Amino acid sequence: MSSDHSAARLATRLAFFVAGFGIACWAPLVPFAKQRLGVDDATLGLLLLSLGVGSVASMLAAGLLSAHYGSKPVVIVSGIALALFLPLLAIAATPATLALALFAFGAALGSLDVAVNIQAIDVERLSERPLMSGFHAQFSIGGFAGSGVITALLAFDVAPLLGTLACCALALAAMIVAAPRLMASKPAQSGPLLVLPHGAVLLLAALAAIMFLVEGAMLDWSALLLAGSGRLPAAQAGLGYIMFSIAMTAGRLVGDAVVARIGDRATLLGGSAIAIAGFVLLLTAPWVAAAMAGFALIGLGASNLVPVLFRRAGAQTAMPVGLAVAAVTTAGYSGVLLGPAGIGFIAAATSLPAAFWMLAALLVIVLLSAPLAASTQP
Repeated sequence: MSSDHSAARLATRLAFFVAGFGIACWAPLVPFAKQRLGVDDATLGLLLLSLGVGSVASMLAAGLLSAHYGSKPVVIVSGIALALFLPLLAIAATPATLALALFAFGAALGSLDVAVNIQAIDVERLSERPLMSGFHAQFSIGGFAGSGVITALLAFDVAPLLGTLACCALALAAMIVAAPRLMASKPAQSGPLLVLPHGAVLLLAALAAIMFLVEGAMLDWSALLLAGSGRLPAAQAGLGYIMFSIAMTAGRLVGDAVVARIGDRATLLGGSAIAIAGFVLLLTAPWVAAAMAGFALIGLGASNLVPVLFRRAGAQTAMPVGLAVAAVTTAGYSGVLLGPAGIGFIAAATSLPAAFWMLAALLVIVLLSAPLAASTQP
């Protein structure tokens, strides 16, 4: 059994890696897609929305399928589909075909995100020690690897199609290694398979939406905040997000040991407090070094909050685990998709620093809700 658990842990890490790797491979291809199709920014924005719509649309189905058949087949099919759909993004020649390709790619990503978190919950439960932060760290590492590999290939004038085929082969190889080692979880035998989110799941979903909103805001608005405040020129303003990402990945790599030592409740309390302190430092201190420290604190504090929320979704008994994880994941994606646009509206009505203060206020909600969110025992 120890050998089986080790294999299942490896397989789950690989599946998380593939999810991060796949989505990160697409980001450097966006300028090439815009040039190939000859579309303006508004049309490109609508096309990019197809990816998010496909992701959200697939999540409930992934939860239902995982509840009925177990997460293993959903992880395998979704991971392989994610790899196979990637080259289509490099050859879609019309807006309509790119929209369809992005929708399919997003659907594979969304279903993989749900199913692999369910798999992670099962593996962690049988291992009887925290593993979720380490699993989520593999998503971040996959993101670094995906963007790095495709960017390097493009820099050496490798055609986008050949670059995506190479990345497709790497992702498929990882899934081939993972597939036979994934844990065949027991499908639900009792209780309804379609349940509206309620009780503890609603709270966990709301907190996940806040945390994903913070991550999305860091990606989309942190450079503008630094450049607009005059602390860094536009060409260097991306350093803030890099600092945030490095701190988040590092926090997740050590997160399992931290959670094992202090527990979910203290992790939620401490992490949200550290992230709030990061926002205060970022928004009040005028120095570049203080801003970088603020981004690092935000990333470090937020790093283990989402993994804990997924663990709590697996511990609650109000609804089937698969559907609970689907609800939390869908809420998180909603935060990523809708939140950055909301930040823009708030910034237009007030200012970008005021919008970032709103993010800090939302983290206060996470801080105050931590005892309740961590109250459900496995």
